[in-house]
Amino acid sequence: MTTLVTGAAGFVGNNLVRALLEQGRTVRCMVRSERWSLEGLDVEFVKGDTTDPDSFGDAFEGVETVFHLAALVQVGDVKADDLFRTNVEGPRNVAAACLKAGVKRMVHCSSCHALYEHPLYAPIDETRALALSDDCLPYSRSKAEGELQVLEAVTQGLDAVICNPTGIIGPYDERPSHLGELFIMLHDRAMPALIDATYDFVDVRDVVFGLLAAEKKGRTGERYLLSGHRVNVKQLAGWAEDTTGIKSPTMTSPMWLAMLGAPFVAGWAKLRNQRPIYSPQALEVLRGNSDFDHSKAGAELGYEPRPMTETVQGFYDWYLPWKQAQKAED
Repeated sequence: MTTLVTGAAGFVGNNLVRALLEQGRTVRCMVRSERWSLEGLDVEFVKGDTTDPDSFGDAFEGVETVFHLAALVQVGDVKADDLFRTNVEGPRNVAAACLKAGVKRMVHCSSCHALYEHPLYAPIDETRALALSDDCLPYSRSKAEGELQVLEAVTQGLDAVICNPTGIIGPYDERPSHLGELFIMLHDRAMPALIDATYDFVDVRDVVFGLLAAEKKGRTGERYLLSGHRVNVKQLAGWAEDTTGIKSPTMTSPMWLAMLGAPFVAGWAKLRNQRPIYSPQALEVLRGNSDFDHSKAGAELGYEPRPMTETVQGFYDWYLPWKQAQKAED
């Protein structure tokens, strides 16, 4: 039987595809256009847009498991309509297609941001209410409403499970993500200062383990937090320095100063057609509740995130040869 992965060319997607192939599985990758992160892999490509069910064709036929990873991951300068179209309509359309095709199991990759962060003093676990209130960021609301679409399909008979990763770091981050950009900027000495902020970061390979474990062991209609470790940005930079030998910035900006400067940094980046490494919205996330409890995933899925030092090492073990290969092609 075939395994279908939506968003297969993305950061988590291409890591998941590689893990599935290592298991000897037949993998069908749904992509809109980009597929270069999957070049050379023995997979079947189908073109499809999760916001347009008419584009699915026969993508779901003969499929046993669907991993739904296609999403718009953005807490900064993005239109709310685009977020809700991708992160709400997408899961609804995919879940409906799974029901229609008789797919045995759907694993929906959501986000830790789908859960309401208040009260800030208490750890966040799977019992938290969804982030549906007006004081939540549009991204958080879109991921929360996307989960509701999947859970509605469960009431109609779909065997689906939800996973909620935190801030993801690791190899094959070719696009790259915000965190990937952070490590690249540290390597290139392009970051003038760090920010005094702490968050929960997790290795992409551990997220993939959690997704695969949820497929086999997860209970229908349940969600599982796939968190890692709460670490300070300065700690991450220190581990990057230990790994690469490249000195990290000596100056660390307090959060209040970063918040004051963020609008100007974002405006300057927009003028240069670049993405700011720290947007005002991203700083709001870093100021929020990052105390996530993954004990449920540990007990039911056997989930145990690796040390963050291994994650930083894993990123550079992939990035440095990849960068050299890119230079050679140019």
